[in-house]
Amino acid sequence: MSHLKYLSAYSEQTQQQVAQLIAKNQLGEVLLKRYSKPHELRTDRALYQYVQDLKSEFLRNAEPINKVEYDSKIHVINHALGLHTAISRVQGGKLKAKHEIRVATMFKEVPLEFLRMIAVHELAHIKEKQHDKAFYKLCTYMEPNYHQYEFDLRLYLTQLDTEGRKLWS
Repeated sequence: MSHLKYLSAYSEQTQQQVAQLIAKNQLGEVLLKRYSKPHELRTDRALYQYVQDLKSEFLRNAEPINKVEYDSKIHVINHALGLHTAISRVQGGKLKAKHEIRVATMFKEVPLEFLRMIAVHELAHIKEKQHDKAFYKLCTYMEPNYHQYEFDLRLYLTQLDTEGRKLWS
């Protein structure tokens, strides 16, 4: 099952089920049944507002987010779907950090659930830097279906990898 690189952490049984869907050319169909349409957040401004709304709802006391944008330089191939960066600058006698979130441009044309999963993941990095138990607990606090959306997103990446066609464009 080496061709299922996005699903390598899942059980052999799960990988076999996905391989069967691919062999029958049904993986895209399954995803389209679960998620029928893409979101409407096409601009950086709309994405920024969406992420700020999530932050306001779940992470009120966290440091502010200075920038949120789609980034065409992020490649899924390099195992990055989004990036959270903290840029530290000295202003006077103080050290200030500016937080930026960048989301791969491919997420302009996916269901809102996938975009939400990426946004929640990157927001969680404001509080928790490592991908540990506390990090995933925070992710599931902000989005109870986080793990399902992550799995389905991995299915979509696998579908893109095997068939090469976008489902929601």
